[in-house]
Amino acid sequence: MAKAKTSGTVYQLKITLAGIRPPVWRRVQVQDCTLDRLHNIIQVCFGWSDSHLHAFEIGGEQYGDPEQMQDLDAAPERKMSLSRIAASGLKKFTYTYDFGDNWEHVVQIEKTLPPEPGVQYPRCVTGKRAGPPEDCGGPWGYGDFVDAITDPNHPEHEERLEWVGGEFDPEAFDVEEINGELGALG
Repeated sequence: MAKAKTSGTVYQLKITLAGIRPPVWRRVQVQDCTLDRLHNIIQVCFGWSDSHLHAFEIGGEQYGDPEQMQDLDAAPERKMSLSRIAASGLKKFTYTYDFGDNWEHVVQIEKTLPPEPGVQYPRCVTGKRAGPPEDCGGPWGYGDFVDAITDPNHPEHEERLEWVGGEFDPEAFDVEEINGELGALG
């Protein structure tokens, strides 16, 4: 098991997928980190596979991976940290994953906390509902997807279930599984 860090400020973030009802969200506690690390944390928390472009928008400026976003006017995400965002007074910013499906996440800095001895960060403390599967059509297609997989009489029921490997529970949320994967981030 990785050694738990116990120094520095812990930021409690609520990360909510925009445009989905009922909402899909995660409450995460992280020590100060750069946006490229936060990208990896969000990927784990929502079950994404990091196979699409992403960007953060903070105070009207975009941040992303410069190798992936050569044609876009984005600052390097590895040069912006949560502590700098918090120090600027901003409490909310967005993270968009997959510019085709346009999964927009609203990231809210809820509060800062002292680190707890023996706790490994980052950690997910709670959340609701399963992260949508990759490439299901964004917020506008996700509702159709859920309708199809939850209704055995839906004409696309079997096809959609096969597409996600036979099962998908939109209400499922497993904080222990997420934390196990966060622990593997190191």
